[in-house]
Amino acid sequence: MNDTNLDFIREIVTADIAAGKIQAPVTRFPPEPNGYLHIGHAKSICINFGIAQEFGGRCHLRFDDTNPTKEEQEYIDSIQEDVRWLGFDWGPHLYYASDYFEQLYEWAEHLVREGKAYVDDLSADETREYRGTLTEPGRESPYRNRSVEENLDLFRGMRAGEFPDGARVLRAKIDMASPNIMLRDPVMYRILHAAHPHAGDKWCLYPTYDFAHGQSDAIERITHSICTLEFDVHRPLYDWFIENLPVPWRPRQFEFARLNLSYTMLSKRRLLQLVDEGHVRGWNDPRMPTLSGIRRRGYPPEAIREFARMTGVVKRESIVDYALLEHCVRAHLNAAAQRRMAVLRPLRVVIENYPEGQVEEFEAINNPENPAAGTRQAPFSRVLFIEQEDFMEDPPKKFFRLAPGREVRLRYAYFITCREAVKDAAGQTVELRCTYDPATRGGNAPDGRSPKATLHWVSAAHAVPAEVRLYEYLFRRPDPHAADDFVAELNPSSEEVLTGCRLEPSLANLPVGSRVQFERVGYFCVDPDSQPGRPVFNRTVTLRDTWAKIQAKDAHK
Repeated sequence: MNDTNLDFIREIVTADIAAGKIQAPVTRFPPEPNGYLHIGHAKSICINFGIAQEFGGRCHLRFDDTNPTKEEQEYIDSIQEDVRWLGFDWGPHLYYASDYFEQLYEWAEHLVREGKAYVDDLSADETREYRGTLTEPGRESPYRNRSVEENLDLFRGMRAGEFPDGARVLRAKIDMASPNIMLRDPVMYRILHAAHPHAGDKWCLYPTYDFAHGQSDAIERITHSICTLEFDVHRPLYDWFIENLPVPWRPRQFEFARLNLSYTMLSKRRLLQLVDEGHVRGWNDPRMPTLSGIRRRGYPPEAIREFARMTGVVKRESIVDYALLEHCVRAHLNAAAQRRMAVLRPLRVVIENYPEGQVEEFEAINNPENPAAGTRQAPFSRVLFIEQEDFMEDPPKKFFRLAPGREVRLRYAYFITCREAVKDAAGQTVELRCTYDPATRGGNAPDGRSPKATLHWVSAAHAVPAEVRLYEYLFRRPDPHAADDFVAELNPSSEEVLTGCRLEPSLANLPVGSRVQFERVGYFCVDPDSQPGRPVFNRTVTLRDTWAKIQAKDAHK
């Protein structure tokens, strides 16, 4: 590894190895299976799995499944799929916090016997009232000084199902006057008579995340427990449990700044609200920042990994411009995606001097960035489709595309000149009558003339009908999380569905997930809604690169 590229966490790992504290790091990615993963989780995945790979260690995938009322097998399955899609593999190291429930319970009894945990009968509202505030200390529960014997008896009764939900909790006995509210006798266990997606009906008593998380790290002998910055206030509690329990290993927690992305909401709770209220098509809607959503939209995993690398591992919170993510996507697709011609808003063109019934094929380049990608044959005939926006009857000075009396180049094919615009009863142009110059076959004129515009096109007789979905930012403002009503900030133009598109025939039956560049239009991906001969494409990203322009501008300052 190049030491000049080390971030602060990698510096810590390097130092621990050099000091002989560890031979190699053992990290973990510990999602709660209560929703789909999003782009913020991707950064954590890349950090944890990436560090393990770089230093010859291993990374565990562990489901911190401590709340059965919000967790589902659907989420467990989707998380595994997302991690694999990003290019990482946990091998045999797939774990569940629920597999440790018996050990966690025994450790909880250990704290009770040590006089460091007690059963509390306060209601949830009373517990909040007794906890105090950031400026006022909390008050001790009237049940805080129960005897060890009574606490053990009650705690065992909680496990046996003798009490209803919410009747009692087990709390750690730490310090109700601590300036860190997390240490004011935090709840360790609560009663929930609910089936668990992994453990089944075995338990009606479930540990809290804060109690299960650090001890799960200890059981798995995690060397570096890496989490986002909002957990820094949890670290004293994490350490308190480790120090007061007979755990087999002493893991350490390190925090980095979470990913905040402009025009994006990265709260699973609010993303679930968008799904439940029908504002999007589902968790995998291409507008969603979920990994399943951006995968459906066509974002390649290589671009996500590069984005995670570019945003870095830092300690200070900031908001990353969405344009950087799009830049990473374009950079990968520019080199990897094959080019095709597609007309999204067709305008019919009749080449009057082209022989009726004649069909030619022109050699078209698949990817000018990659000569090994080869070429394909694009059929050409008397009737074509071009984009509506490529014609203007009365063009402004800097409009160089097709207009009455003007000559343009059809990519790979011929020069054509517009002679007449045919209109419907409403005065809308519905067809162009043109002529072509047979001497310009292949798109070059023997006399050296060169039109200022080159248009893409599709042969009408060979065109494939398609639906194309165009996507913009899901929110209108760059900081939707700051809005009083974030739903009101949804962008009404975030999705536009075009049903009359015409594509070149090579796009008819591509596999779902295939990514291509529609020449002059953008990058697109085949959607799962596609049917044989009638594909559906999602726009992955446009051709313009705002981030690259920002970089170029900054370079000249």
